Amino acid sequence: MAINIACYRFTGHIWTMLHTPGEIAADLGRRIQHRRLAMNLTQVDAAARAGVSYRTWRRLEAEGKASIDDLVRAAVALRCEQDLFSLFPEPVASSMDALLEQKRMTERAAPKRRRRAASRIPS
Repeated sequence: MAINIACYRFTGHIWTMLHTPGEIAADLGRRIQHRRLAMNLTQVDAAARAGVSYRTWRRLEAEGKASIDDLVRAAVALRCEQDLFSLFPEPVASSMDALLEQKRMTERAAPKRRRRAASRIPS
């Protein structure tokens, strides 16, 4: 497979891409198909496990085209949902200030735990 290099200008920077979005989608479709075959599933069975239509599954494998929800469903059906979490890793902090800001943002996003009031026993 030849490497296709495309450059895009984005806010003054040049981003070099080794593959186009269409190539990446098609490769994902092939990977989904190989995983399904390795699990000895038909397209009908895999679609049923994922909760999507047969046509959607067929398009996912053939063209790599699907919604994010359908992609997540396919990953769950093929038992590789853990791999989705590595798609967009947290950015590396460039300074101590940035690291502290990331920590503050993480703490704000964490759910608050409810605390019980201390019981007071009259003496």
